[in-house]
Amino acid sequence: MSARHPIISITGSSGAGTTSVKRIFEQIFRREKIEAAFIEGDAFHRYDRQAMKTKVADEERSGNPNFTHFHAEANELEILESVFDEYGRYGTGRTRTYIHDEQEASCHNVPPGSFTDWRDFPPSDLLFYEGLHGCAVTEKVNLARHADLKIGVVPVINLEWIQKIHRDRETRGYSTEAVMDVILRRMPDYVRYITPQFTLTDINFQRVPIVDTSNPFIARWIPTPDESMLVIRFARPRGIDFPYLLSMIHDSFMSRANSIVVPGNKLDLAMQLILTPLIMQLIERKNRAS
Repeated sequence: MSARHPIISITGSSGAGTTSVKRIFEQIFRREKIEAAFIEGDAFHRYDRQAMKTKVADEERSGNPNFTHFHAEANELEILESVFDEYGRYGTGRTRTYIHDEQEASCHNVPPGSFTDWRDFPPSDLLFYEGLHGCAVTEKVNLARHADLKIGVVPVINLEWIQKIHRDRETRGYSTEAVMDVILRRMPDYVRYITPQFTLTDINFQRVPIVDTSNPFIARWIPTPDESMLVIRFARPRGIDFPYLLSMIHDSFMSRANSIVVPGNKLDLAMQLILTPLIMQLIERKNRAS
């Protein structure tokens, strides 16, 4: 953690919706005139697309059919932690971009499935991470200790699978069967490396559908925000003005002393109300320390 150079970490699985949450943060940054340096978790994969296929095949031949991008060893977490540490100390660091598709390739002039060159962060007020391992703790790294504000994006598992299936089919051209295979291969690493992070986050946003999602592999549509509720859990509820939130978010209610439930279509409003004061506290602390 660093008063002078704060770090915000958004953690969620593939298909969880972290990209949508990132856009809400970007809106807050623009409105409050905050300059942020951005890290995408995919930039710290250890292997490019072809090398990852080779590594997965090697692992399968060695008796491990479950090696995936969720695994700590499939990512450069030590480098990521060094970037977090450097930014916290000096406000500097570097990142790169993983190129997912042809559209990104045309923007960066780099083939899909590969990485751009490393580049330094521009001058910034804070660092914003969004990806799989923002709060990861292993025998080698402890990323959670570096972040000043840790957010988990955690839809219930069937909804997460539905979102991933639809995204990978529509934007990446995968079949449902191919996505199912990926989900099955990822489960051991999901349990080992992803879910433990959500006990370390400051706030979790969990979308819960209120329609039948019992078989996510045949769902024709992703449940809409109007067909969902949002459970928001605070690790440290002291200082959170729940009466104010309940008055501002229609049809919201408390489910526990540290949790508020709001309609799914109020995600943007809820995040704006909850996160803006927390972000501004980081900026005020930064200004005092400077």
